[in-house]
Amino acid sequence: MAEIELVNVVKRFGNVTAVDRVNLVIKDREFLVLLGPSGCGKTTVLRMIAGLELLTEGDIFIGGQRVTYTPPRDRNIAMVFQNYALYPHMSVYQNMSFGLKLRKTPKDEIDRRVKFAGKILGIEDLLERKPKQLSGGQRQRVAMGRAIVRQPEAFLFDEPLSNLDAKLRVQMREELLRLHERLERTIVYVTHDQIEAMTLADQIVIMNEGRIMQIGSAMEVYDNPKNIFVAGFVGSPAMNFFDVSVCLEGSSLYVKGEKFKLTIPESSQSRYLKLKDQKVILGIRPEAIFDKALTSSLPGGDTLKVTIDIVEPVGLGVILTASLGSDQLRAFVDPKTKARPHKEIELFVAMDRIHLFDKVKGERF
Repeated sequence: MAEIELVNVVKRFGNVTAVDRVNLVIKDREFLVLLGPSGCGKTTVLRMIAGLELLTEGDIFIGGQRVTYTPPRDRNIAMVFQNYALYPHMSVYQNMSFGLKLRKTPKDEIDRRVKFAGKILGIEDLLERKPKQLSGGQRQRVAMGRAIVRQPEAFLFDEPLSNLDAKLRVQMREELLRLHERLERTIVYVTHDQIEAMTLADQIVIMNEGRIMQIGSAMEVYDNPKNIFVAGFVGSPAMNFFDVSVCLEGSSLYVKGEKFKLTIPESSQSRYLKLKDQKVILGIRPEAIFDKALTSSLPGGDTLKVTIDIVEPVGLGVILTASLGSDQLRAFVDPKTKARPHKEIELFVAMDRIHLFDKVKGERF
């Protein structure tokens, strides 16, 4: 069993609190991704699990055993770094086998493990090459192979794909998923790339300023963000936010912004009626806004007339940017749109997919 548990974990560097009261359970064989912006504490959490950073407070358990003060070499976990950390003067075979030699593993067992790892990673023909003779993707495979030969209980990955080009990142994500399925080991993976997180993770832990903001599956954090930070960080293009008032006229509940007024559908009124006469923040994902000319009117929606500032074709769709007073609105619409810069257009807003947030606490209602 390789369940990993963090209990009230704190890490301070002088007067700076990098990790603040983190409680987390990573299930055996789970692929868990720590996601957040630079400086949010995710890599520090990973390094504390590995034993490379000492905790200021709290405890860490691996497989039910307290390892808070256990040296890294005795934790039976393997870490794959962002910069590969390969020995340039050693061959691929020597890089992958070096740790086993230090542990005085029998030579035939080392050979078996290295060749097994080379086969499942597709680098069995590269074992005699030096790192300088390899591409970035091949070097990353060697770094992963060095971890695999140790046969650890868990793998820790620190932004391992950030140095690769976009096409190779997609390929390596697929390799990681196959590897996880084949090895059946716990994986803790750090990234600031939300696409990596959403495509790889069983569970995503979103962090900011050393704290956990939300834990959930990819679709849970996308569809039901707990607060403004999560809502704005997950999703591309990012969610639109507007300062609005919630108003009631007769039986109609609506949100009123600087340059717009949108009706809340009946299906959502009971949820938001308590916010009547309050100022809140409205969140609308660009994917929930459509070119009305290409969309049949759907129940629970309302129409918004805007003048387009920027049109950005991005293959699967087109990103439209429009001004709404002092705010900007972004919509991700069908590529068949006839929208053009400086031209007026009607957009259809799926109001049953909006989010309302507390202006002070930032929490979603």
